[in-house]
Amino acid sequence: MHMKTILLNGSPRKNWNTALMLQQAQKGAESVGAQTEYIDLFDLSYTGCRSCLACKRKGAERCKCFWRDDLSPVIDRIFAADALIIGSPIYLGDITSQVRGLIERLHFCALSYDDYANYFTGRVDVGVILTMNAPKAYYNLAYKKKAREIAQSFKTLNGDVEVYACCDTLQVNDYSKFSMAGFSEAHKKEMREKQFPRDLAYAFDMGARLGGGEA
Repeated sequence: MHMKTILLNGSPRKNWNTALMLQQAQKGAESVGAQTEYIDLFDLSYTGCRSCLACKRKGAERCKCFWRDDLSPVIDRIFAADALIIGSPIYLGDITSQVRGLIERLHFCALSYDDYANYFTGRVDVGVILTMNAPKAYYNLAYKKKAREIAQSFKTLNGDVEVYACCDTLQVNDYSKFSMAGFSEAHKKEMREKQFPRDLAYAFDMGARLGGGEA
């Protein structure tokens, strides 16, 4: 039986840093024979949890979000997968609102309000890729605690959760077109040339590891 890996791009940019990392992770998963599905979350129409409590009704199917929008079937497929790799840029020190909305919906429909246990009995290993223009030192200082909190929110899937921080990223190809004097274009392009290929290689390895069930 083939392993199933779902990849979710939580960035509005479909061909930039986060997407490129996820595309490499997809290639890695496919290299070990995994079936993959790649989804741009910004293409979907949905919100965070509506607190409709349909998932808490007595006799209701567990681990299912009943709100009818584009995200509910994706949640079904996540619970049925073997691995989930989700990527998000860091905006204002946190994941994007699309990723936050997904976490709310995914976590809440698996949470028992009888005893706060987890309804989900399967296992989905998770890889979280965070991209940011902040350098690695600042990530370690200011964002690492947040990254651990993000990882913890995926523990409802009962698998191993790993986080990779892709730091000091290139924001645009031509900085002269933007009011972004706080950044050194030369430094950013040097990081793009020297560090980003290492980040992409890690993403490929993550995909192969999770896609092969080796988490």
